[in-house]
Amino acid sequence: MITYLRKILANGLTVAVNRDRQSKLAAVNILYKVGARNENPDRTGFAHLFEHLMFRGTRRVPDYDLPVQMASGDNNAFTNNDYTDFYLTLPVDNVETALWLESDRMAGLDITSEKLEAEKKVVIEEFRQRYLNQPYGDQMMLMRDLAYKEHPYRWATIGRKTDHIAMATLEEVSEFHRRHYHPSNAVLSISADMDEEAMIALAEKWFGDIPDNGLKADPLPAEPAQTAPRRLEVERDVPATTFTMAFHMGARCSSDFYVADLVSDLLSGGDSSRLYQRLVKQERLLASVNAYITGDLDPGLFVFTGQLLPDTAPEEAEAAVWREIELLKNEEADPREIEKVKNKFEANTLFGELNVMNKAMNLGFYEMTGDLSLINREVEIYRGVSSEAIREFARKTFVKENCSTLIYKAR
Repeated sequence: MITYLRKILANGLTVAVNRDRQSKLAAVNILYKVGARNENPDRTGFAHLFEHLMFRGTRRVPDYDLPVQMASGDNNAFTNNDYTDFYLTLPVDNVETALWLESDRMAGLDITSEKLEAEKKVVIEEFRQRYLNQPYGDQMMLMRDLAYKEHPYRWATIGRKTDHIAMATLEEVSEFHRRHYHPSNAVLSISADMDEEAMIALAEKWFGDIPDNGLKADPLPAEPAQTAPRRLEVERDVPATTFTMAFHMGARCSSDFYVADLVSDLLSGGDSSRLYQRLVKQERLLASVNAYITGDLDPGLFVFTGQLLPDTAPEEAEAAVWREIELLKNEEADPREIEKVKNKFEANTLFGELNVMNKAMNLGFYEMTGDLSLINREVEIYRGVSSEAIREFARKTFVKENCSTLIYKAR
């Protein structure tokens, strides 16, 4: 159980704080509700580009990292399709250093042509190294583009192509910043051994005077229901052929998500899971296999993926997955099997609550979903998933018309 206090400042910034009496460190997290989903289809990769630019200094603080290091702190950031997250840990006595730096960065980011050009080069090189020149690097990019036709989840966080970053102008980048990086589009969360009202007061002190422009993100196009199977086969210079099968499923806060998450662990949660035991150990069709959910804020994907052994044809692997799916649809899962997965989730949740940074990050994430109380209710929701709910989810979701299949062949 994570106790918290929540307040929305006059400028629209949402603040959520937690008192952690066990930690000597303070964790400060600021989440901006901007990800790859908020980009123009012809100018993708901007959210990730801004993750880099936000460390390029402000008009007052040219070197963001130096004050963090002087305060004995550590910091980092990440971007995904739904949001961008910046986080710091440092001694409790130095918490105002973090608040000063983040408020200054929100209000006074200094974007110049020189800084933009430098970071464009960094991001383009990352794109090439991690996605274009890495074995299997473009696999999920191809899968997203196959599964989505309208929703911006059809491109990865890095973007659709390097040209989108290379051709970005200072005017375009500045407009993206103005639209998305302001108080009412952010969540500040803090976990520290401090009085919660005092933490709220510090948030007011450092962020309360930052003006908000009131701009909202553009509405996103809904993804039409998939009504026919999709298939793509490509050849690449990779060690082994792989397959990926993706099915559309519900959004992060839907009941679908919890059932799907449980099902993914039921199928591939370790060496004792169904897919590993049957397709790797017994039938010897695959070298490895996995099932996971993307966990996106909007309706996401349930994904099966596996690496084929040399003598296995892609059709054999697909047929084996469909056999497991049929078992899921038609046979009641062993209660002990379900209980094992539920216990694992509860243990991971409780273990995560021991970490001060996890608390701050989770406060930001669940506030972003629109239901902060989920931070303390999800164990109960998982506990309530029944074997019938699993079968119902499988029957509804795992149908051929809802399947996009990518065969990634080794040359």
